[in-house]
Amino acid sequence: MEIFQQPHPSLGRATIVIVDDIAAWRVRVREMLCGRPEFQIVGEACDGSQAIQQVGELKPDLVLLDVGMPVLSGLQAAPQIQRISPHSKIIFLTQESDVDIRSAAIDAGALGYVLKSNAGSELLPTITAVLGNGHTIRSADALLES
Repeated sequence: MEIFQQPHPSLGRATIVIVDDIAAWRVRVREMLCGRPEFQIVGEACDGSQAIQQVGELKPDLVLLDVGMPVLSGLQAAPQIQRISPHSKIIFLTQESDVDIRSAAIDAGALGYVLKSNAGSELLPTITAVLGNGHTIRSADALLES
C-alpha cells in the first residue's frame, strides 16, 4: 500500500487512488495518468481492504478499482468505500467482461466500468465523463444520467 503526497487544494486537480492486486498494472495506470495535469495519484492499494483504509484517510475524488482481488474484492469494497467517502466516485477497471459482474459493479456504486483491454482508449474519456458531469458509464457507447 502506498500513499503519495496530496496536492494543495488550490491546484484543482482530481485526486485518484488506484486499486489492483497486480503491481505492474498499477504502474501502467499511474503512467497513463501522471502526465495529465488535471489528475493527481495520491495512493495505491493491492486489495479491497487496503482500498477502504486509504479512501478513509485520503478521501479521493476517484477510485479506480479492480473486481477480483484477494482479501476483499472490489465488488465487496465498493459499497464500503461509498459509505466512508460518499463524494468519491468509483470506476471499475478490470478484465471481467461478464455482463452480470458489470451489472453488480454498477449496483455496488460504480459510475464507470472499463475493461483493462480497452484502457488505452476508454479510461481517460470515462474518467473525464465521471468526474466532469457525474454520468454513469455502462459501456464505451452509452452515457446514462445517474
